[in-house]
Amino acid sequence: MEFVGIWAQINLLDPMAYLHMEMNLFHDHAMILCVGILFFVLFVGASLLSNRFHTRTVHEAQTLEFLWTILPAGLLVWLALPSLRLLYLLDEQHQNLYTVKAVGHQWYWSYELANQGIAFDSYMLPENSLSLGMYRLLEVDKRILMPYNVHSLMITTSADVIHAWALPSAGLKVDAVPGRLNSINMNLNIPGVLYGQCSEICGANHAFMPIVVESVKVKDLYI
Repeated sequence: MEFVGIWAQINLLDPMAYLHMEMNLFHDHAMILCVGILFFVLFVGASLLSNRFHTRTVHEAQTLEFLWTILPAGLLVWLALPSLRLLYLLDEQHQNLYTVKAVGHQWYWSYELANQGIAFDSYMLPENSLSLGMYRLLEVDKRILMPYNVHSLMITTSADVIHAWALPSAGLKVDAVPGRLNSINMNLNIPGVLYGQCSEICGANHAFMPIVVESVKVKDLYI
């Protein structure tokens, strides 16, 4: 059964990669801290405003000064530890078994698969070419196929200006810079279709160079 990521909702996109799951978990972890601090500050502010004798208990309060120094430091450590772990996971280099090169152009993407000797351009489908169920401004004429449950490498560069190859459902975003090769690891964990767009303002038609990745079994790759 194929999966299509859902967007335009209150929560984050449904994850289709392990690292994106970790990002969602860290987001929830950080939101717990932020919401807790918000309600605590609101409670303290309301209690101070409603009590005109509050200075009698907080003036020259050494214990209070000690607590408001130690507690924020502890909360920052509580936030930093999972953040550092996630940064380590994002930078981890695997033995990639599949490599794709994406080249940004004004305004479309081209892909090269050196091992298979395949290269093609991927253009956005015009509105009059869409079929029922297709997404306007997000569909392309040729999708890039990526294997799931396989460590893959996406290499990006640009032929003209700076672009950004972004795939939100996989938690991926990497700049495509002229004259430079950037790379990012991919490991999709379920089959389906992922939609993305160029995330760097690259000119007049910046909004019209979408990215569509189809996650398939290894045996269903380009034959």
